[in-house]
Amino acid sequence: MHLQYASKYRTFKIKNMKQNILITGASSGFGLLVASALHKQGHHVIGTSRNPEKYASRLPFKLISLDLDSEQSINSLADRVFAEVSRLDVLINNAGFLVSGIAEETPVELGRQQLETNFWGTIKVTNALLPQFRKQKSGKIITVGSIVGLVSFPNGAYYAASKHALEGYFKSLRYELKEFNINVAMIQPTAFKTNILDNSSNASGKIDDYNQLRVKIEKFTNNLVTNAGDPSIVAAKVVKVVETENPQFRNIVGKGTYTLIHLQHFAYGILEKSVLKQLNS
Repeated sequence: MHLQYASKYRTFKIKNMKQNILITGASSGFGLLVASALHKQGHHVIGTSRNPEKYASRLPFKLISLDLDSEQSINSLADRVFAEVSRLDVLINNAGFLVSGIAEETPVELGRQQLETNFWGTIKVTNALLPQFRKQKSGKIITVGSIVGLVSFPNGAYYAASKHALEGYFKSLRYELKEFNINVAMIQPTAFKTNILDNSSNASGKIDDYNQLRVKIEKFTNNLVTNAGDPSIVAAKVVKVVETENPQFRNIVGKGTYTLIHLQHFAYGILEKSVLKQLNS
């Protein structure tokens, strides 16, 4: 095994180690791209999907069933995974969905479902596999978050809340798992061309006071989608984190993201004015 040491970040790049990797939500979007990229690198990939039978025949990696909203599905996950492999090196939490809409127009129950799936579902999957990671005294847990887990924008309050929650949870977990040689990291991409909008749930209620804002948000969103980046960049970042022995916690991907984070922390008023300017342009 060839190791390349990078002193600036105190990380080792693992060049030739082939790993057993589980990635949730691997039948489309980022998940499919990441799973395919890791498979091409020679890793043993197991993906999950709510309906694996729809996709399994045309995928080069194993696909098993997982529903983040089902306790039974999550509780049986470990047994099903370890029927395929004797050890698990990496868990990539990717599955989830988007609730979009103006906050007041979004039913609380739909918002609750957003948190149940994106946050609680991810935590339950992680907890289902942690005993094996602790027993091995090794492993890596990588969670695909979002730039909106750090910076919020209009029309996605509940989605941003779910991603903010993941950021906070896994920050704490990273400390707690260090003694077991389990590394915790997050991938936080900005807007990329995926099918997330096609699979999103939208607020159904309409409040007249928001009619003008809703039109502005639609234009803002269309512009965002038009200028979104190539999602293979995100897949490449995940592969890099997988193949780095001790990755940093926060791995931001996309144009302008570091500027956004800097403004968020040190010049929030400028960030707010910039977003409002784009919204009103």
